[in-house]
Amino acid sequence: MADTPRLLVVTLSNIGDVVLTTPVFEALATHFPDSPIDIFADARSAELLAAAPYAGEIFLYNKRSGWSERFAFLRALRRHRYRLVVDLRSHFLGNLLRADQRLYKPRHRNANLHAAQEHYAALAPLKITTTPPPCRLYLNDDDRAAAAKLLLSLPGKHWLAIAPGANWPGKKWPRGSYRSLLALAARRFDAAIILGSPEDEKDAQAIADVALPTLVTSGRTTLRTAAALIARAAAFVGNDSGLGHIAAAMGVATITPFGPGDPTRYRPWGARTSIVQAPENDLILLAPERVWSALEQLLVDTSGPS
Repeated sequence: MADTPRLLVVTLSNIGDVVLTTPVFEALATHFPDSPIDIFADARSAELLAAAPYAGEIFLYNKRSGWSERFAFLRALRRHRYRLVVDLRSHFLGNLLRADQRLYKPRHRNANLHAAQEHYAALAPLKITTTPPPCRLYLNDDDRAAAAKLLLSLPGKHWLAIAPGANWPGKKWPRGSYRSLLALAARRFDAAIILGSPEDEKDAQAIADVALPTLVTSGRTTLRTAAALIARAAAFVGNDSGLGHIAAAMGVATITPFGPGDPTRYRPWGARTSIVQAPENDLILLAPERVWSALEQLLVDTSGPS
């Protein structure tokens, strides 16, 4: 592989943004099928991307590292001469590397573009296509096996995945609304899977006390095991957070209740996604019946192959 022309993508650290860069990887893998794509990423981003068939060497970046570690990191990157470097994180790192061509995402944000489109705009000089392909994440057998083991306790096979967490309280649809949603979901689903970080476990346990059988996995999974759990679900409902983007990338019907935030720019990117905007951008005012109705409609609209 040493003599194979290589690519490098410098990706982002936020989980949602990493998922929204996957159309870039997919397009590059199609356009340069014989070139492995090395990845510059932090640990969580690397975890999401490591199982992809296009992934080459992964360079783990720690923003808290000292200058000596950073210089060593740069030297490691400079071992290769790259066919192409795509820098989605900065506008200078690519200039420090050995590359035949360097591409960067636009310097100025376009309020009319979704973030996936903005990342993809970095590839414009390659004249591949103007439309980003769907977001896509990959799993391995260990990820699927870990998910299957967790799911052994659930009845049936028609499951709803939910994610009640978010990075700040204003983006959280209330616990009571999720509880009401699960009560409605008992009409159609066999069970529910609640996902999230360790910080979300208190919310998850409060929501789980309903008639619908529920598996709480908050804080018990890796990101890719969470993705494998979502992939086994028939649908996903979750706040404006990274797990919603993961659900969309797994091809699962995905509903995102939006309060504050910018759905035009940050909604999950995919054909099987929909948002429900809260009245006055206040999630407290968003009725569970509206979210349930949107979910039922999305399942009808996307009942064919995803």
